[in-house]
Amino acid sequence: MTEGKCQRTVNHARDAEAMELPAFVPARPIRNHHLMTVVPRYWSRGPLLAGIPVERRLFRTEPDTQIVGFCHWQDNRWSAQTMLLLHGLEGCCDSHYMHGIAAKAYKAGLNVVRLNQRTCGGTEHLSPTLYNSGLSADYRSVLQELAAEQMHRIWLVGYSMGGNLLLKATGELGRSQPALAGTVVVCPNIDPTLCVRELERPANWLYHRHFLTRLKARVQRKASLSPGRWDLKGLRAITRISEFDDRYTAPDGGYRDAADYYDRSGARHVLHSIAVPTTIITAQDDPFIPYSMFLTPSVQQNPSIRLLAPTHGGHCGFFQTRRNEEDRYWVENRIVEIVRGRG
Repeated sequence: MTEGKCQRTVNHARDAEAMELPAFVPARPIRNHHLMTVVPRYWSRGPLLAGIPVERRLFRTEPDTQIVGFCHWQDNRWSAQTMLLLHGLEGCCDSHYMHGIAAKAYKAGLNVVRLNQRTCGGTEHLSPTLYNSGLSADYRSVLQELAAEQMHRIWLVGYSMGGNLLLKATGELGRSQPALAGTVVVCPNIDPTLCVRELERPANWLYHRHFLTRLKARVQRKASLSPGRWDLKGLRAITRISEFDDRYTAPDGGYRDAADYYDRSGARHVLHSIAVPTTIITAQDDPFIPYSMFLTPSVQQNPSIRLLAPTHGGHCGFFQTRRNEEDRYWVENRIVEIVRGRG
């Protein structure tokens, strides 16, 4: 594949559509997949949402569970498309990419709702459970609530774990929700078994340590809110995310063990049922989202799915050489183009 030209799509039926999107040309100083993953997180971006109106809203997804959304409505919200944004593992609605996409989408005339997953963004008190990769019903519930308020043309947009959740919700819905206009996801972990295996490799120790440290801190916060519910004995001795999930995430979510959780929570099981325009954007050099997961019939042979897979990009990085008036965040710009119908 030649850089500077549009990257190949797996779904040849949609090649003509995909050709409208500018190719990703990596910023050469950080072309390495680890640098591409880490640098964008720390690149100074300023107050992206300054001056953009915001409304905090609670969505009740189960009788004892609420998730928080920060809504940026256009003056006439019912005439605009709406983008529901969902973050990845141990992120929140204030992750830099959530602000970046929200600012660009709002300025392009879209409504935007930045969602927190359960317990994220300081919302541990709003749910008795932890969050996990299988809770797609939460986002179907949010979609249904907004659709009941006559919000039409709603797009689901998610990163990493959030991408898996929204693909899973999209497949589960099929054609049953007319308000769902489409889905766009970035580096989704559609097969958690493979992704955790990669994450636990020695080469990925930095990411693994980051996620595990934060997950341990989260369960400690949950334990302080619900004395007696969480057994923290031995928590410090846990050295692998798979151990943490086996002891905490899986039983909390109703799974037999970590292996059962990873298998059942992957969107890979329902990709064949996706029936709305869906774009999956992933990098072939993502350090812990194996590209091979997307070279399957459920992705390649579903005419509703388009796969964009640049050679470089790292995990959700896609930090580009400066192009015209665009900033460095290539994938954020492409998401807005896709939702606006330009890609």
